[in-house]
Amino acid sequence: MKSKYVLLASALLISVSTFAQKDQIKAAEKALKSGNSAEAKSILQQAESLLSSATDAEKAQYFFVKGNTLVDLATKNIDAAKNQLEAAKAYQELIAVEKVSGKSKYTSQAQTAVAEIKGKILNSAVEDGTNKKYDEAAKKLYIVYELDKTDLEKLYYAASYAVNAQDYDTALAYYEELKSKNYSGEGMAYYAKNLLSEQEDYFGTTAEAKIERDNKVKLKVYSNPRDEKIPSKRGEIYKNIALILLQKDKTEQAKTALSDARKANPDDTSLIISEADLYLKLQDFTTYKKLVSEVLEKDPNNPDLLFNLGVISSKTDAASAETYYKKAIELKPDYVNAYLNLSILKLEGETKIVDEMNKLGTSEKDNKRYEVLKKQREEIFKSAIPFLEKANELDPKNEDVAATLLNVYGALEMTDKKKALKAKMGK
Repeated sequence: MKSKYVLLASALLISVSTFAQKDQIKAAEKALKSGNSAEAKSILQQAESLLSSATDAEKAQYFFVKGNTLVDLATKNIDAAKNQLEAAKAYQELIAVEKVSGKSKYTSQAQTAVAEIKGKILNSAVEDGTNKKYDEAAKKLYIVYELDKTDLEKLYYAASYAVNAQDYDTALAYYEELKSKNYSGEGMAYYAKNLLSEQEDYFGTTAEAKIERDNKVKLKVYSNPRDEKIPSKRGEIYKNIALILLQKDKTEQAKTALSDARKANPDDTSLIISEADLYLKLQDFTTYKKLVSEVLEKDPNNPDLLFNLGVISSKTDAASAETYYKKAIELKPDYVNAYLNLSILKLEGETKIVDEMNKLGTSEKDNKRYEVLKKQREEIFKSAIPFLEKANELDPKNEDVAATLLNVYGALEMTDKKKALKAKMGK
């Protein structure tokens, strides 16, 4: 008789706990509806200890109210980033509970809420990046990644922003995580021309994005569909790991990182380029040239590859860099960046000439030297003009190209061309 009494008491205790939790959830809902989200959060914290004994329906309701409460706090700018993250996690808990129970009372609303939270955090991160708040941008992008660990692209950009913030320890941790998941970022980007705006729009990189783009082309809302291959980012990831390790005076670890990456991804030429860049920084020119030769053997007709080789060669060997850029243009005549980098190569000698000109005096000898240097400077400008003009023709909206071209026209007193370019720019 005594044992039966104990069982009955336990049952009553569980029942009382369940009723208490239901009452607390209702009280939290009431507080939230009245605009007191802080009180709602406090009530929910008290109810959390009873969650293990709750039914699936009660758990789902609890997480739904919790998510809504935290969203409201974030909307009021109270620990916005933290509350947005916790809200999304609450909604994800809800979705998981309803998936197991086979019921989906709140799932649709929760999924919409998670998507909205991700969008808000992502937009905030982009804004921070634009305003050069790189540390904040990195943290927010990592939050977006935490909400969906399959979205490795967000982790990649979080690492990039951490580098810009000079938070190298965080960047290294993010890059190591990308490395462990063998992220490459390779894919296809989908574009089409908007017939209303006459501008090319970017649709994304997913299969869904391609379907959406293709459907809009079929509906004749868009035209000129274009697919652009996204190259592997492994080279950049491993290069940055190596550079951070170099900064920490861990040269051998840096070499090993790239060597191991190449063994794991033997067909990824971006990794060979990054390894060549590393040895260039270490001034090991023999190994550098060997690696460059290896790259060209693997893919001699790849314009992007030749362009990248031009970039790393420009640091020590302008003649080789020029050769690579010109080969890239032969293979891809509309390669804007190759034309731009060729013009930069040509203009690099100007600084040295100007420095010497500024140091000259007013003697006859100095005046003669000044005239010689002036002609040399003019020749440098003239040599850059064809590449700048071509880059401007291919990408008229590139303000840096246009501004550089204006300066060159001005220096050469090419008044008519300068006026024409200004008119074209709307200035």
